[in-house]
Amino acid sequence: MWKKIFGGGKTAREEKAPANQNPLYDRINWQRLPRHVAIIMDGNGRWAQKRALPRTAGHKAGAETFRRIATCCKNLGLEYLTVYAFSTENWKRSEDEVSTIMRLFETYLHEAIDTMERDQIRLKILGEQARISPELRRLIAKTDEISAHYDGFQANVCINYGGRDEIVRAAKKFAALCMEGSVTPEELTEGLFSGLLDTAGIPDPELIIRPSGEIRTSNFLLWQSAYAEYYFTDVLWPDFDEAELKKALLSYQSRNRRFGGVK
Repeated sequence: MWKKIFGGGKTAREEKAPANQNPLYDRINWQRLPRHVAIIMDGNGRWAQKRALPRTAGHKAGAETFRRIATCCKNLGLEYLTVYAFSTENWKRSEDEVSTIMRLFETYLHEAIDTMERDQIRLKILGEQARISPELRRLIAKTDEISAHYDGFQANVCINYGGRDEIVRAAKKFAALCMEGSVTPEELTEGLFSGLLDTAGIPDPELIIRPSGEIRTSNFLLWQSAYAEYYFTDVLWPDFDEAELKKALLSYQSRNRRFGGVK
């Protein structure tokens, strides 16, 4: 089933975009695609409530949206997709909702392990793992092992992740290095600190998308988003589709990224 997420074939960077597949294709500059797009998958609960369904149904629908959007990102030629699936604050939700989300994670990781090696797909789980189940940690270790053998498109899924928590954990790692004598406090640089974060080795996202009408960062990739472009939409995550992704990419391409300088 993981094959449904990451289909084979050439990417949009390798061949001409499909003719007349969608009017938005004609407006995309294929040479100016971001390498890394991140998405806050928000609105699952509200999507379900609008349909008089339990919130858990919204999470299942949101998982299917992730499948479609991950496929689209790979086929468009993006290199990295990072999604905010479960935050450090989400443990406050009902036990039934949390259990459903964790079962979904386990299901998808089992699927990934069955097909990643065949399709040479990379998958990385970001976040603090001590609080999640031993079985989920085992599956994460297995996907890490498989991913180490391949290059190409990589999906990052944030589970029990919080931007502040990530920064605190990185600071503790640096403090430990200082205590053991490996480095001194004066040697700390942005590059060294970045290498201690969950996203070590992954380029910062150029575009962060937030569906559902909320206009805030919600503790997502706080360090990495220093120069990211944000795109907000009222569309709830289960209704987010390829056309919405392309609108976000077009918005990104219309912006002048100066990084504090002048063009």
